[in-house]
Amino acid sequence: MAVNALSYYRKEFTAMGTRCEIQLFANSQTAAQLAIQQAITDVQRLEARYSRYKNDSFLSAINQAAAVGGSIDVDDETAGLLDYAQTCHQQSDGLFDISSGILRRAWKFELGQLPEQAVLDGLLNKVGWHKVRWLKPKLHFTVPGMELDFGGVVKEYAVDRAAALCQSVGIRHGVINLGGDIKVIGPRADGSPWHIGIRDPANKDGLLDTLLMSEGALASSGDYERCITINGIRYGHILNPKTGWPVHHLAAVSVIADFCVVAGSAATIAMLKETEGIAWLQDLGLPHLWVDVQGKVGGAK
Repeated sequence: MAVNALSYYRKEFTAMGTRCEIQLFANSQTAAQLAIQQAITDVQRLEARYSRYKNDSFLSAINQAAAVGGSIDVDDETAGLLDYAQTCHQQSDGLFDISSGILRRAWKFELGQLPEQAVLDGLLNKVGWHKVRWLKPKLHFTVPGMELDFGGVVKEYAVDRAAALCQSVGIRHGVINLGGDIKVIGPRADGSPWHIGIRDPANKDGLLDTLLMSEGALASSGDYERCITINGIRYGHILNPKTGWPVHHLAAVSVIADFCVVAGSAATIAMLKETEGIAWLQDLGLPHLWVDVQGKVGGAK
């Protein structure tokens, strides 16, 4: 097929609590709509399955078992997510922990106040992947009142799946963007790269950098949205699962990898490692960009 036979299509939608966008080139509107609809349907399926806000989600069923210190059998897809989260937990020395979402209960960013340490301590007793017994297909919680949250994995996983679904129906030029988590299927139809902007955490309308990408994935982690400043100290929403307090060294990290789920977890782990995060990123060997809370910018392309 000649390149000039391809037309540009774009679809915006909302999912997983964020603005999303699919851009692609296809040889017909029918082909474009098929790819876009398959991708959106799967993103919505994953949201319904793993949302912590939906009482009928499978994640809610997991957390009902966790609440009583019980067990639950999981399917292969969930098992894959748990295996990946466990690997991230090991490689981050316990800082990437999908049981730490419960700490949000103590932090009322909208009220502009810090939590009581006693409240944090009570929640920390229920945090720790080492307190979970995971042997496929059975997930067992040794401490009642625990809670899992796939928020650090599932959106990026959804990006990778959406891209793969588009490719499976013949799309070779496109980009999937779920709230800044991005997978590039291939260059634009004329062979030129896509222009991908990285937001400045200090200016919600500003860009830190613009990348030219023809393949691969990009994900960012940082205090872009929820944060409070008290007595001159900025408190963001990325919480250390060992202390319950926000990280305070890096303001944002962006990582490029082959898969969005890898880029996303790498960016989050770097944030959680604080003063050791930059060296960890350098050792990882993936292209990255960081900005610290003082506004200093660095990275490796």
